[in-house]
Amino acid sequence: MNTEEYKERFNEEDAVGWECIDRELLKIYPDQQPLHFVPELHYIAGGNDPLDGISVYKSRKQADHFHFVTYGFSELYYHEKAAGGAFSKFGFELTFRLAMEHEDDNIAWACNLLQNLARYVFKSGKWFEEYHLIPANGPIRIGYDTDITALSFVLDPELGKIDTPHGEVSFLQIFGLTTSEYHQLEQDPRPSETEKLLDTLRQTNPLMITDLKRRSD
Repeated sequence: MNTEEYKERFNEEDAVGWECIDRELLKIYPDQQPLHFVPELHYIAGGNDPLDGISVYKSRKQADHFHFVTYGFSELYYHEKAAGGAFSKFGFELTFRLAMEHEDDNIAWACNLLQNLARYVFKSGKWFEEYHLIPANGPIRIGYDTDITALSFVLDPELGKIDTPHGEVSFLQIFGLTTSEYHQLEQDPRPSETEKLLDTLRQTNPLMITDLKRRSD
């Protein structure tokens, strides 16, 4: 289902927040129609997935990768009472850049990961910020031989932040950390220490693409 079909399905006529996100993505992917994943049953109707949708683009920059972008942490549809605030709902959307092995890679697990993070936010009322850390308590992709077992958050290097009628939205990009990297930061979990490590990794990986095959040196 594409973006327009999804909006029509729920009879939303003024999806100003959604349009603001799409406008930024159009600048980066002007000729690409993304894959779009939506929940079978909407969250407000009793479904388990809080996000209205997740778009996935194929990027050839730096290295071939999938670029995931969420819809739902911010205010997607116009609400007069929410307009004009400092931040749009939780104030962010999540992105994720996943190294591509094949064009037809199974990426459903990554959408499940994003929905799981959304469940945490929607149930707890807590939100993510740049340089936050989260242990995954195991490989971030179950059943896959990977040393990526924790998540950090950086500002998406291409999308950054935008202003919307409901307030600011930051595009927080998930970046996978190895077990040893997480244990290193666990000793001193201050955001400044996380920033130092990520800045070092950024020197050879400016788009902060998560590669499930990456191991610690």
